[in-house]
Amino acid sequence: MNFKVDAHTHTIASGHGYSSIEEMTIAAKKKNFEIIVIADHASSIPGAPNDIYFRNLHLVSRKINDVRVLAGVEANIIDYKGNIDINEKVSKKLDYVIASFHDICIKPSSVAEHTEAVINALKNPYIDVIGHPGNPRFQIDIEKFVLACKEYEKPVEMNNHSFKARPGSENNCLEILKLCKKHEVEIVCSSDAHFSADVGNFNKLIEMINDVDIDSNLLLCFSKNSMENYLSKRNKRIKKYQYNSI
Repeated sequence: MNFKVDAHTHTIASGHGYSSIEEMTIAAKKKNFEIIVIADHASSIPGAPNDIYFRNLHLVSRKINDVRVLAGVEANIIDYKGNIDINEKVSKKLDYVIASFHDICIKPSSVAEHTEAVINALKNPYIDVIGHPGNPRFQIDIEKFVLACKEYEKPVEMNNHSFKARPGSENNCLEILKLCKKHEVEIVCSSDAHFSADVGNFNKLIEMINDVDIDSNLLLCFSKNSMENYLSKRNKRIKKYQYNSI
């Protein structure tokens, strides 16, 4: 499978990443990727940048080394109401917003609370995906989550880094993929790379996608056009929200 989009990567700005934006695009170009999401951690993670970094991402070229760069953030879910540590003023300046649980930012709780938090986060028009939703430390009701993604027209992130960084994720990710297939919910694939050599590393994900026999039409990262179609729908969603908020 030849993917063209990596929907979740980090740079040195995250505080524990080890490559620059330029280096990440060079790596993406070498692997024939056409779009990369730069989603550095938001400020609740130690060493991560504050809001001004994200407000100023408009200064970064949206095409570097022939790779389209989406300016994003991996925001932190900071309570079980689904609030995140990036406000709307910052979110509206970005191309892509990931919302994730990290136990350094919020203490794991119950399946019910985890599920309520991610569903409430999905209701936020600026949030695009829940990061690494297969993490068993923050176990969710998987079917409720997948159906909420369908309802709010948000893709499901499948995170290749989880199999190394979040032990026990494999079974949850497999179940998520099966339910995405059943309910025809779109999927974005991510390396969650913190170093340029890992850009586009979907090795384990590809095995699982093949095992479940996911139709490529559900894989937004399989083509540049598929991802751009989602971004177009995203823009319409946000414009509608902003109009209704006036």
